Amino acid sequence: MLQVRIHCLESGETHRVRFDEPVYSLYPGNNFEFNTPVVRLHYTSLVTPWSVYDYHMDKRELQLKKQVEVKGGYDPSRYRCRRIYARAPDGSRVPISILHRHDHKLDGTGPVLLYGYGSYGASCEPTFNSNRLSWVDRGGAYAIAHVRGGEERGRSWYEDGKLLHKKNTFSDFIACAEELIARGFTHPRRMAIQGASAGGLLVGAVINQRPELFQAAVANVPFVDVINTMLDPSIPLTVIEYEEWGDPNKAAYFEYMRSYSPYENVRAQPYPHLLVTAGLNDPRVQYWEPAKWVAKLRAKKTDDRLLLLKTNMGAGHGGASGRYERLKEIAFEYAFLLRCLGMSQ
Repeated sequence: MLQVRIHCLESGETHRVRFDEPVYSLYPGNNFEFNTPVVRLHYTSLVTPWSVYDYHMDKRELQLKKQVEVKGGYDPSRYRCRRIYARAPDGSRVPISILHRHDHKLDGTGPVLLYGYGSYGASCEPTFNSNRLSWVDRGGAYAIAHVRGGEERGRSWYEDGKLLHKKNTFSDFIACAEELIARGFTHPRRMAIQGASAGGLLVGAVINQRPELFQAAVANVPFVDVINTMLDPSIPLTVIEYEEWGDPNKAAYFEYMRSYSPYENVRAQPYPHLLVTAGLNDPRVQYWEPAKWVAKLRAKKTDDRLLLLKTNMGAGHGGASGRYERLKEIAFEYAFLLRCLGMSQ
């Protein structure tokens, strides 16, 4: 997590700004005045809405100036956030941020929605999102797996999850799922996972490798046909993404991509309940990628669980535009997960 260290030029003393929550996100504000005892900070967590603080450096006191209002009688005291770590196969400690109600029982019966991304050095910050309350208020926990491929733990965390190290992203995520089960947060029959775009690649890879760990999965606009997409230089993003995935015209990268590509590795086995979304006008992940992946899954999988493909005929990579249309998409995904996990709707 980002921290702010205050250094006094006169005395030489240093200290860090302290916050009460174990998991949060912190950003500097617009501090235009140099000669001032106050520094402005922006703060949020899985529990605390976006907030603006003035930190009085001489008094070491935080003063809340503004906080985003959450309508509907939101009471933050009803919720908890925490940070735990999973141990990856190579010994790396993978952070997991968790949001749950204060009365969530660690007896293995609670549902968990585990989210992951892990590409392009994009960090999944533990920030507030009121949409998650609908899930948590029904007894579920929401968890973020800070897997390699992101940059939560520095540049090396990113480098260890790209190119010929990409499989670390998937093994990290599986380790996070196993840790949540081991600690009693959930059970495989009560665990759902979700990822979008490159996070959809993550979902596709892990359900090929360990389908028994998950009851349901949501893959939004998933990048699942890695080989064929990266072999087509006419697609605008292909060539510039050689730095992320590698150039499949080189044998080492081709074989490595083929070993984890979700489409290439679909096999005859049971799979979790699966909801796949696509956008007809998506310039990043063309709609035929999820379509052909779903078709292959339908032909190969040996179970009778749900396998749904929803293609938005008027949207691109980011889903439906407009506030209420976006909320309808989220509600649809939650309805799918609630049904698959046997939760109250």
